[in-house]
Amino acid sequence: MQKFIYFIGIDISKQTLDFSLVQMGNQLFHLTTANNQKGIACFIKKLKDLPQFEINQALFCMEHTGIYNHFILEALTSLQANICLQAAIQIKYSSGLQRGKNDKIDAKRIAMYAYLKRETLALWQPPRPVMKQLKYLVALRNRLIKAKNQLKTALVETTHFSDKTSMKELASLCKASLLALAKDEKKATKAIEDIIKSDDKLNHLFNLVTSVKGVGQMTATQIILSTNEFNDIKEGKKFAAYAGVVPYEHSSGSSIRGKNRTSKMANQSVKTLLHMAALCAIVHCSELKAYYARKVGEGKNKMAVINAVRNKLVLRIFACVKNNRKYSADYFYQATSTG
Repeated sequence: MQKFIYFIGIDISKQTLDFSLVQMGNQLFHLTTANNQKGIACFIKKLKDLPQFEINQALFCMEHTGIYNHFILEALTSLQANICLQAAIQIKYSSGLQRGKNDKIDAKRIAMYAYLKRETLALWQPPRPVMKQLKYLVALRNRLIKAKNQLKTALVETTHFSDKTSMKELASLCKASLLALAKDEKKATKAIEDIIKSDDKLNHLFNLVTSVKGVGQMTATQIILSTNEFNDIKEGKKFAAYAGVVPYEHSSGSSIRGKNRTSKMANQSVKTLLHMAALCAIVHCSELKAYYARKVGEGKNKMAVINAVRNKLVLRIFACVKNNRKYSADYFYQATSTG
């Protein structure tokens, strides 16, 4: 990473943005603005008024906050600024013991995080417009599924406390809503398929990822989104850690506190999708089916073996992308044994 003079932490909420400018570990100023174009323009003007300030000498750091990032990312991208996006939990755990919390303090903590980690942080690459569109469609589909499941769960729970006549009436009243949600979910899924097929790069990556047995449409789509088309995360081991499928030892000196376990600092939606992919793989992939049976037969914990399968799937996916070829068991084993 290039050398930076200024480190700007941005704490983002729905309504406001808090900016903290740090130089050599010292805060030069703090500013709170509205989270809109006018507020961001005010901040940019304040930066440009600083003596000898150059935008390419500054590193802007912020947390992933979904759509609340939109205005500031759009403005900074247009200025060709250096941007670093980090998971909130990553910044939290790197800050040590924290006393006090408000937006002003959080902005400074983010700026100090960028300053202290300046040698290792990776710059964010703006996703292509088609990726933004895909992200919104996936988010919409997830909301539709959540709404449908919430309605179904409520009906099932009510079954234990209501008579058959009442339940029949409730089910009848919900029928149209459930059908409409299912129909909209199907349309959203089709829209996701269409947008992937319409873009050559996306379609190529999608075909590479889904060539790994067990990996379906939504798992592949989420992995492509999470890695920004494998630009932000390029190594399988790093993505496995990001997805929380790497078991870590918990020990101190000669004391070992329990078994190795995965970290909670993970993308839970990706982890869940990989879990479903692993369950599918141990049914439909002969190699992984045999691996699962052998390990369980040796007395290994079933969940630990499933997690190992998740890890194997990640490594296979990244090997396919790196080598730009669909999965082949013979080629994969040859590549990993000689690499």
